[in-house]
Amino acid sequence: MLFSYSWLQEYNKSKLPKPDKLADFLNMHAFQVEDIKQVKGDTVLDVAVLPNRAHDCLNHIGIAREIATILESKFLLPKVKQLKKAKGNLRPIKVHIESAVLVPRYSAVVIEGIQVKNSPAWLRDRLEAVGVNSINNIVDLTNYIMLETGQPLHVFDYDQIEGQVMRIRAAKEGEKVETLDDQTLVLPRGTLIIEDKDRLIDLAGIKGGKASGVSAQTKNIVLQAANFDRNAIYKARKKLRYTTQAADIYSHGIDPNLTVNALERANELMSAIGAKGKIVQVIDFYPKKVIPRHIKLESEYISSLLGLEIPIKESVRILEMLGCKVKLGRNILDVEVPTRRIDLAIPEDLIEEIGRIFGFEKIPTSYPFASLLPSERNLDIFWQEMIRDIFKTAGFTEVYNYSFIGDNDVTQFAFSQTEQEHLVELENPISEEFKYLRSTLLEHLLKNVFDNQKKVDHVRIFEIGKIFRKDPNKINETKMLGGLLGGIEPVGSEDAGFYEAKGLIDFLCDGLGIHDVWYDDYNQTPDKSRMSLWHKGKSAEVKVSGQEIGFVGEISAQITSNLKIVHKVTAFHIDLEKLIRLASEEKEYRPTSRFPSSTRDISVLVPKHVKVVDVMNRINAKGKSLVRDIDLFDMYEGQGIPDGKKSLAFHIVYQADDRTLTSKEIDSIHDNIMKVVEE
Repeated sequence: MLFSYSWLQEYNKSKLPKPDKLADFLNMHAFQVEDIKQVKGDTVLDVAVLPNRAHDCLNHIGIAREIATILESKFLLPKVKQLKKAKGNLRPIKVHIESAVLVPRYSAVVIEGIQVKNSPAWLRDRLEAVGVNSINNIVDLTNYIMLETGQPLHVFDYDQIEGQVMRIRAAKEGEKVETLDDQTLVLPRGTLIIEDKDRLIDLAGIKGGKASGVSAQTKNIVLQAANFDRNAIYKARKKLRYTTQAADIYSHGIDPNLTVNALERANELMSAIGAKGKIVQVIDFYPKKVIPRHIKLESEYISSLLGLEIPIKESVRILEMLGCKVKLGRNILDVEVPTRRIDLAIPEDLIEEIGRIFGFEKIPTSYPFASLLPSERNLDIFWQEMIRDIFKTAGFTEVYNYSFIGDNDVTQFAFSQTEQEHLVELENPISEEFKYLRSTLLEHLLKNVFDNQKKVDHVRIFEIGKIFRKDPNKINETKMLGGLLGGIEPVGSEDAGFYEAKGLIDFLCDGLGIHDVWYDDYNQTPDKSRMSLWHKGKSAEVKVSGQEIGFVGEISAQITSNLKIVHKVTAFHIDLEKLIRLASEEKEYRPTSRFPSSTRDISVLVPKHVKVVDVMNRINAKGKSLVRDIDLFDMYEGQGIPDGKKSLAFHIVYQADDRTLTSKEIDSIHDNIMKVVEE
């Protein structure tokens, strides 16, 4: 907002510092002077007033009061006289107010025998210096009072108000008003308007109506100083995309006790602008008076919060300069806050004002003194971070999905009737897509595969999150670990995805210090985890020491077809809470054998239904401690292999802890293993 230097000087008994020095003072005390320029023989300061002070500082008196407080000089308010009415010839205006919430206070005077003419030079120059065009003495006066006091005024031509009735109400949807700038505005519901007997004559708090505007022929006026609800004005100007300086001031909220003071000041200046006229009616609707609030402030708390000893007398002086009334008790200040300072509500607000005026730059720098204790270790977070690191090492990307699914998902993912009964339905979902809480992580992970299959040949993703299941007496929440592997498999490797997922789980468990991991047939019963997701015969339960912790397997072809996923997808779904309970940081050290190892290969042709693990178990059982490791390095079905058969090829590593195995020993063990496998 633009402020006239000479205008500000009128309210300070001491001479103001030069404009650039004054700008420095304001910048140090929560205002920002953005520009200083010469206009109409005056110096003008462009000051950015922060929103928290707009209610009392978007005017010259407000800024002048701040300057007087900062400079410790005497602040001078213009002298005014109480409004008095004289006998006149005009019918009284009848004012009807629909809501005291929308109009907390409505003050106005009716002035008879006014003279509308050009403003005197001093008034024109002062307004034009701060960017306001001069119109006539009456309209210029309303702008002058608004810029001086912060109270918007509006003037109506009394004789253009039909029936001498003014109703202030909320507009109905679609009502229209023609404003002084020749715009016809279609009003949204709730916009504050003023109407006379037959028509809308004012867009209250924003812009005057053309029907009641002042002209050179005007002889009698209604001068209005109202307090309108800030929220109503803010919403109206936003919806209309139409604003004025008065609307901006109202939108920040102003003191309802300003209205009569502004009218008194306007009356004081009437003769100075050559308007003459006499007040024949005074209107003041103020059903719920706003009185000053009282705040108790402990003197010790001031120093404690600011970190600086400020003499109690200095605190009192600052508060009184800001317009507060202070009663000093025993180490307690009883502070009466002026109603214009709606930002001062609690003791901390007052302390901030004391510190701001005293000077925050005077507070000495000191380092905090405190005992820093390490936070208690959270094992859940520790293990989850370790799991994330393991998956990232394996080339996986973590994803985050919503915890909701909808009816379309229930259909696409082939939920059985039993599975639907266990879904948790929300009472108030934000949309049909978010109707239920998810029962597994896999539904959204499969959608992720579909979304990415056109961009990449291979998808490797995982997620950590909660799933929900409704049982007869309660809703169960479980934190799970889910992941998917999708993409093009090598030719002849029909189950490569399954074995890759299985190897990944082994890698995960090894990293978490979990041993005795094995895979059991997936018994498809309704109490299992979303059995309809898995491909029958190509899925397994993941167990540790006989306890089931999750599932791994290929996703059902029906579901991948429903989702239009073009490649096979293998998934794993593991109970993270069980996994973390089994995890261990302890590591058992086993020295590496000093004796060399030897590797032999074996290739076997077995029926399709034979499991790899069964073959490996036979090899381990026969080789006992001398078989150090077994690796499946090839599995093939197809051309050259008899129907119903598959070829498995293993590396077998032989090694002893106490000696070097001879070729003869290794040959003997290897032959015995081949005989067992042949049987």
